[in-house]
Amino acid sequence: MRFKSGLVMLFLLVFSASAYAQDTSPSAAETAENLKAHLLDVQGKEEALRAHLAELDEAIKPENIERSLAGVGSTRPEELRESRRKQLTIQRDALRSQLQTLETERQRLEAALANAETLAYHESARPTQMMSAKSPRQYQWLMLGGGGLAALALGGGALFYRRKLRK
Repeated sequence: MRFKSGLVMLFLLVFSASAYAQDTSPSAAETAENLKAHLLDVQGKEEALRAHLAELDEAIKPENIERSLAGVGSTRPEELRESRRKQLTIQRDALRSQLQTLETERQRLEAALANAETLAYHESARPTQMMSAKSPRQYQWLMLGGGGLAALALGGGALFYRRKLRK
């Protein structure tokens, strides 16, 4: 009999502990912090691309192309200049495309951050639940486990009391 009650008690303890530890999702505040870090990373990349784009815009000017090819001898300098201009134009267009993608990503992150901060505010304003259970389902399992342990303790106490009375 003791073995069975010990097994039941162990089962209830493990089951209630697993139900309590089940909610491992990050809080809204943690999500907001992660989004802020990602947003700063995207903004840094965006600034680097803008600086590189400004350099390319400067390099694509005809006088700068001519200066960059001044030491190169050729029988067809016009073709060299045109080739260099095309190369710089392709690089500039690729950078603009990357910059547009990053701007879209930044806007998406800013909107997600605003939502996460709102959720974090609401989460912080919500009253704390008993025994730090974060969801109603988790709270239900926690109470079920606690109630089961209490019933087991009462049953064991009653059994002990009966045996004492019989002796």
